[in-house]
Amino acid sequence: MTLDSYRTQVKPILDPIVAMSVRVGLTPNFCTILSLLAAAGGGYAFFRGDVLIGTLGVILNAFFDGLDGAIARALDQQGLRGDFLDHTVDRYADIFIICGILAGPLCTWWIGVFGLTGVLMSSYLGTQAQAVGVGRFYGGLLGRADRLMLLIIIGGVSVFISGDFWGFTLFAWLLLIFGVFGHITAAQRFTHVWKNLKQ
Repeated sequence: MTLDSYRTQVKPILDPIVAMSVRVGLTPNFCTILSLLAAAGGGYAFFRGDVLIGTLGVILNAFFDGLDGAIARALDQQGLRGDFLDHTVDRYADIFIICGILAGPLCTWWIGVFGLTGVLMSSYLGTQAQAVGVGRFYGGLLGRADRLMLLIIIGGVSVFISGDFWGFTLFAWLLLIFGVFGHITAAQRFTHVWKNLKQ
């Protein structure tokens, strides 16, 4: 299901934006920080129950998260520091957004915690694969791009439709999905790495 495999299809759309960003002097790391600020703002808005602003924060987070890597490739600045910063910021962004949802009126806290653990464990195993020598592996049912897209869709729908559905809000159902599919993705990544380890 992961949308990460469709990056080549998005490239023609992103290229003009990248070219303009380079002309005005935007750097990859600056865009990474902007993505973090957008996530923090979005998470705070969700905490306050402001779904529209929260969803806009997620959209901006996704936009700048894609833009930083594209600018780095355009400028040939794909260094280890930038990569490390990007992955660190991505995890904090996930935490800000999901904690904002679970701490506010949009979701029961225990469902939010379940969703957060699924997100963090699937992301952790994707990068831990590299640490043990297998190489990064982002396969599985639910990647970060999928999660952001689902957040944007549910956020957009929730602007117009509120209330409970079979006992839960739309955001609660979404975080249940994050929890279930996140842990399935973590298991898929664990299995892949385990099979490729020599001992």
